[in-house]
Amino acid sequence: MPKTRLRLIHLLVAAALLPSAGCGGGESGTPASRTTKGDGPVHVVATTSIIADMARRIGGEHARVEALMGPGIDPHLYKASEGDVRRLGEADLILYNGLHLEGKMGDILTKMARSRPVVAVSEDIPRERLREPPEFAGQYDPHVWFDVSLWVTTIQPIVRELSTLDPAHAATFQANAAALEKELTELDAWVEQQIATIPPAQRVLITAHDAFGYFGRRYGMDVMGIQGISTLSEAGLKDMDRVVGSVVDRGVKAIFVESSVPRRSIEAVQAAVRSRGKDVAIGGQLYSDSLGAAASPAGTYAGMVRANVETIVQALR
Repeated sequence: MPKTRLRLIHLLVAAALLPSAGCGGGESGTPASRTTKGDGPVHVVATTSIIADMARRIGGEHARVEALMGPGIDPHLYKASEGDVRRLGEADLILYNGLHLEGKMGDILTKMARSRPVVAVSEDIPRERLREPPEFAGQYDPHVWFDVSLWVTTIQPIVRELSTLDPAHAATFQANAAALEKELTELDAWVEQQIATIPPAQRVLITAHDAFGYFGRRYGMDVMGIQGISTLSEAGLKDMDRVVGSVVDRGVKAIFVESSVPRRSIEAVQAAVRSRGKDVAIGGQLYSDSLGAAASPAGTYAGMVRANVETIVQALR
């Protein structure tokens, strides 16, 4: 039997023998026990590249951060590989979004929480500030990073966990967090200013799945997705007709593809609009559930937000 597979079996068997406990981060279950990190920086594994970027900014040189999901990966559909389980098992701290974004990783995160802190960065967001769309079966919309003012509230859970694991550098983590919070507050104001330059009648954002609800609520845009909040849902003819009808009736200038969702549904909308004697452009690609490539302008959270806003404004204004 290959050694990697044998180690995986040992890890899962050992986890199964431990007392039951839930994930950290404000979701149901008993709080996870703490591990003591070894020498050197805190080893952090984040589920998404968006969370990993935040942890790097806060941890600085005192945190070694890696993301399980790279550019263009859809977290709704992501299944952890054997290598991912091994990486999670080596982490001092595991950070995830929560609100069921990483739906297929729930069991693994629960098992990992028995031996190390596993924290949902969304745990400090007041529940009254979360979107609860009626079509999402009583669950919250997990795409909280699209409201920059809301994403600021994910900073302190990361600070708390890093400070617990490495109290000697707690002041540094807090100083880094303060600088990041100031930057994001300024970014939030910039987004408001940019969206305000789009004529009100053209502030319609149509994408492949309904990931931009927080963005629309915060910055005053009417958002429509062909699929629901999760890409696990399937778009039907009624969904397509609804979107196509809105594009035609409202004279929408542009619709947008997403970096982590196949573009065929948006191209189908474009073709259907043309069949009704109208035309709509594909205004560009938006980053929805992951950052861009590490070396690209959209390779950081702030860079991703700016890239999306510039694409939206250029296409609709």
